[in-house]
Amino acid sequence: MREHVKNFIYFLEAERGVSENTIKSYSADLAKLEKFLSRGKKELNSVSREDIVSFLLYLKDLGLNSSTIARNLAAIKTFWKFLVSEQIVKENVASLVESPRTWKTIPDVLTREEVERLLEAPGGKKLADLRDKAILEIMYASGLRVSEVADLKRSGVNIDAGFVKCYGKGGKERIVPFGKAAGEAISRYLDRGGAALAASTGDQHLFVSKLGRKISRQSLWKVIQKYALRSGIKKHITPHTLRHSFATHLLEGGADLRGVQEMLGHSDISTTQIYTHVNSDKLKKVHETFHPRGT
Repeated sequence: MREHVKNFIYFLEAERGVSENTIKSYSADLAKLEKFLSRGKKELNSVSREDIVSFLLYLKDLGLNSSTIARNLAAIKTFWKFLVSEQIVKENVASLVESPRTWKTIPDVLTREEVERLLEAPGGKKLADLRDKAILEIMYASGLRVSEVADLKRSGVNIDAGFVKCYGKGGKERIVPFGKAAGEAISRYLDRGGAALAASTGDQHLFVSKLGRKISRQSLWKVIQKYALRSGIKKHITPHTLRHSFATHLLEGGADLRGVQEMLGHSDISTTQIYTHVNSDKLKKVHETFHPRGT
């Protein structure tokens, strides 16, 4: 890689007229990448988009700010564009990597104990209680977005098989599994009036309002807020909190990143990979707390 970097720098100087400061920055940034890739003995042709994302997360772990990491990515993207033009590699694997400037700070993730408290909060026997219980269970069991939960059709839920069919961003269909607890909660809701209420208006959606019409995203948000307050959870909870908790708990349990990506409906694994960073932060805190030389 080092020889290709030298040729790239010469190209920038001789043909692009890039400033001296940019040359120095790009040289330093690519040197860091070379050192990082050498740990895995990676050849340029075998470097993947995931390797580049891992490198960016490594820089974040070092405490670099998003603008500095973004500059590193700019150097990498320009370098890979050069490699493709010189037919050194076939694909610009860096082209679709999201800029660190757009990385979002994910909301608080609930602990497993907090999730249990939240799921147990709708303890009543009224139809609204049964519906709210089913909503919370399916959101945590499947990691669906709030809009996807609101759009769920009764025909898209297979309780016996434990799968739900939903449509994510861009109308892309995906099949997501859910567990026994969510299936039982949905069955109770439907059997004890939910299906009849929706049928009375001809609505095909799984979750409906007291008027028998599709529940809105705003109403779903209020459901989550209501039971978070009732369960005594102090964290700031948003409609995405159960989705984030779903992904984090799966990865903590040893789930494969690709599988979690598919269940979440992320088109780019770099979006899913932020949860590995969250998990690493937690492990680091555990190490610092309990290891004799952790601090």
